[in-house]
Amino acid sequence: MFKIGDYAVCPGHGVGQITDIEAKDLGAQTKSFYIIKILANGMTVMVPTDSENGVRVLVEQQEISNVYDLLNDHDVKIDTSTWNRRYREYMLKIKTGSLLEIAEVLRALFLLKEKKNLSFGEKKMLDQCRDLLSQEIALQQSQNKLDVDIKIDSYFLN
Repeated sequence: MFKIGDYAVCPGHGVGQITDIEAKDLGAQTKSFYIIKILANGMTVMVPTDSENGVRVLVEQQEISNVYDLLNDHDVKIDTSTWNRRYREYMLKIKTGSLLEIAEVLRALFLLKEKKNLSFGEKKMLDQCRDLLSQEIALQQSQNKLDVDIKIDSYFLN
């Protein structure tokens, strides 16, 4: 259970801070919701407090190390299916909220970018993945987000 002021990750949206916990009447029952302000864009989301996959805590240091190891491993098969098929598959991974899944998408898009031009949607997705990763890592490690962006990008510079 989170409390007001805690940071939580909303899959697909990124890191947010819990600003309130509200009870809402929904017909015959009352449900509790976390009110979360997303740091990246200021958007406010409501997530049921009893939701299984609505929010999660920030990742541990070990998972951050695993993310960097994954980004460093370029010996993977690049998906060459149509852009819209890749886009759908990547969106499903991003929506899991798993930092490793997001890192896989980021790596795939960076490696694909070296071979061909990305579609507009894929470019936006690459930026979104970088932001989701760097924001959570920076907050967890008390670093500057720009420094984490630079570190992530350094894995893909030739």
